[in-house]
Amino acid sequence: MIATEDRVLSSPADLEDLRKKIEKKRSTIVKSVHVCIGTGCAAKGSRKLYELFLQAVKETGQKAKISSACVGCHGFCERGPIVVIQPGNILYQQVEEPDVEEIFRETVIGDRVVERLVYQDPASEARKVTVDEIPFYKAQKRVVLRNNGHIDPTNAEDYILVGGYSALVKALTTMEPDEIVEEVEKSGLRGRGGGGFPTGRKWRSCRDAEGEQKYVICNGDEGDPGAFMDRSIMEGNPHLVLEGLIIGGYAIGASRGFIYVRNEYPLAVEHLTGAIQQARSLGFVGDNILGTNFSFDIRINRGGGAFVCGESTALIASLEGRVGEPRAKYVHTVEHGLHDMPTNLNNVETWANIPTIVKNGSYWFASIGTEKSKGTKVFSLVGKVVNTGLVEVPMGITLRQIIEEIGGGVKDEKAFKAVQTGGPSGGCIPADLMDTKVDFDELTRHGSMMGSGGMIVMDEDTCMVNVAKYFLTFLRDESCGKCTPCREGVPQMLHILDRITHGEGEMGDLEKLEELSELLAEASLCALGSTAANPVISTVRYFREEYEEHIFNKRCPSKVCRGLFSYEISPEACKGCGICAKNCPVEAITGERKEPYFIHQEKCTKCGICLEKCPFTAVLKV
Repeated sequence: MIATEDRVLSSPADLEDLRKKIEKKRSTIVKSVHVCIGTGCAAKGSRKLYELFLQAVKETGQKAKISSACVGCHGFCERGPIVVIQPGNILYQQVEEPDVEEIFRETVIGDRVVERLVYQDPASEARKVTVDEIPFYKAQKRVVLRNNGHIDPTNAEDYILVGGYSALVKALTTMEPDEIVEEVEKSGLRGRGGGGFPTGRKWRSCRDAEGEQKYVICNGDEGDPGAFMDRSIMEGNPHLVLEGLIIGGYAIGASRGFIYVRNEYPLAVEHLTGAIQQARSLGFVGDNILGTNFSFDIRINRGGGAFVCGESTALIASLEGRVGEPRAKYVHTVEHGLHDMPTNLNNVETWANIPTIVKNGSYWFASIGTEKSKGTKVFSLVGKVVNTGLVEVPMGITLRQIIEEIGGGVKDEKAFKAVQTGGPSGGCIPADLMDTKVDFDELTRHGSMMGSGGMIVMDEDTCMVNVAKYFLTFLRDESCGKCTPCREGVPQMLHILDRITHGEGEMGDLEKLEELSELLAEASLCALGSTAANPVISTVRYFREEYEEHIFNKRCPSKVCRGLFSYEISPEACKGCGICAKNCPVEAITGERKEPYFIHQEKCTKCGICLEKCPFTAVLKV
């Protein structure tokens, strides 16, 4: 760790001098062990692995000039815990405590690969030793995540060594604030928090607004089910977020910055808090940064877990200590935001793109992506997909490439049915649109949205009516209730969906859902209400037959909605053990020992206990 107490940097030359000293100090290290401590790997015991590697280094590695470091999320969460050995970029997956000694002995000391711990391609059965060989990483283009998995998020030295804070130096010493705003405008960067509003235009409006004080806010209140993009950036590379926020403050004319983080993200809060302390000790935060007349301070605020506080005005209300409720959109936050002062709010990923745009130039960034959607996008890929995890891809890549090439296709060789993008307010895109390009406009055109980057894959066994019901339940619970359309409309839609999934659907229900959806979109106060109907509208649009089966035939084609399918016993699979009959609460199952049993449909209540209790998978859904 840097001795920051006597190393306040007062000029660009000081930063370069420090970087060279770090390089010289690190040049003696021959091997390094990188252990992922991101939330996913940590949940599988990676922190204990890190401690064991540290102990191994302490006992034998120091003489051999070996180091061990904790790093942020590699993205390949399905295969965690992940350990990478450098040099060589050797990736070991699903590492357990007994493997530590073998890895250290064979690879770190002996330069031999532990074959059983490297990734094996399911298609070719070939073993992929390095990160670059693994299909999960091949189709990705990492800009925001480029240093995740390579640097220790708790050590500012690591960030400085890979060029950290050089963009800040360039901005403060060679660029005027207007030039920075212009670069962001030219880059084509659009907000990564869901709305996709042009970032440069927002910055320009805030810079031009009149006010005694101006503020910049980083929105880290990531509340979408299945989403963990911003969390992984904050956990794995907190200094990148800080650097972007400081540059934004300089460009806009703000002297105060806030990072609003979910309280459910303790590791992100810990790493951001440590990063701010280190940045302040080094002189990147505080008065007269790098010897200039620009002063800037940052504070972390924890959110209470309200999904609606992801909306800008609700977040600002929460920062001020008020109830997190949105306000009318005609009052713009860039003019009247925090404490009624001009305020610029972007999400974590948006701020994390700023240092790269400043350092490499707007044209470099704009060369990636499509005509109206520039750069890359980070997605959390979850659901019924082989390789769940965190991915970063260029805008314009297709859904098929993400799901099949990066994700490895659908689990258990099931058929792909749909993918839900954009969080709970997004839509479901069906299999026949898998070649849709992933950008802001194309996803919207097909009834979904980019959102903050959640991507949930669904297979043939997924009931789309039940999916719509799930997301509407979430939105009903998270609605602040301030406006009538959202407060009353969402529960009404949910009531209709609930009836449909219980076999009580009626003629005209689909029309009622469509009418309510239109009302919500036009009359709701904020985006939570105006987009709440997207899961319903998109599933009705692409899976109308499935809704009609529920309503008119009282049948769930996916055999998910209890009561809308039947149970039968396969004579071939049944061993005649009688366990199903013993557990049936209505005595609807009869048979003789060692002979196939039979379910009497007229008595069956479709409770599913027979399916749960059968040890031979002889009970089938039909």
